[in-house]
Amino acid sequence: MPLKYFLPVYFLAYVLVVFIWRAYVVWKRTGMNPIVFRNSDNAHDFIVRVFKFLFTLVAIDIVLYSFFPFAYRYTDPIQFLQNRWTIMLGVVLLLLSLVWTVVAQAQMGSSWRVGIDQEHRTSLIERGVFRISRNPIFLGVIVALLGLFLAVPNALSLLTFVLGVTLTGIQVRLEEEHLSKEHGERYAVYRRKVGRRF
Repeated sequence: MPLKYFLPVYFLAYVLVVFIWRAYVVWKRTGMNPIVFRNSDNAHDFIVRVFKFLFTLVAIDIVLYSFFPFAYRYTDPIQFLQNRWTIMLGVVLLLLSLVWTVVAQAQMGSSWRVGIDQEHRTSLIERGVFRISRNPIFLGVIVALLGLFLAVPNALSLLTFVLGVTLTGIQVRLEEEHLSKEHGERYAVYRRKVGRRF
């Protein structure tokens, strides 16, 4: 499948599988909305707003590349990275990221959330890919952003990768602070055994 078709299909599949389907599954199991956003002015909700901006930039980059090539050139494509092998590596990373993220979400089960749930206690997951990384879903997001940059190397995809790494680093620390309060010594032991891995 040509890249200009693959990227929009991948993006839609990512949204449907990682966000919509997983949110539906958790809601059916628990009766709770797992997407936890507030309109407050705290650090977490600010990061969520910037993540939404990042998500919009990714969509714009893909739409420009796939449907508006005359406008895509204004994203400053990085010529020396535009070769078959780099593109193939990017596509492989995108696919691996999706599979990895879906596996991590399945292993989280009903504990999966988008955001920090202050109202409902969640289980501490230590099995499966959580033995490799404390934050495998965020690791998957970073790998996807790297894959997008390699598949369509330009200033916009580079910006989304750098911004994604920065935001993820902040969000992970906020979540770890929450998990430390919620799970205490058990989480401290888990942190000593398993690294962030990104």
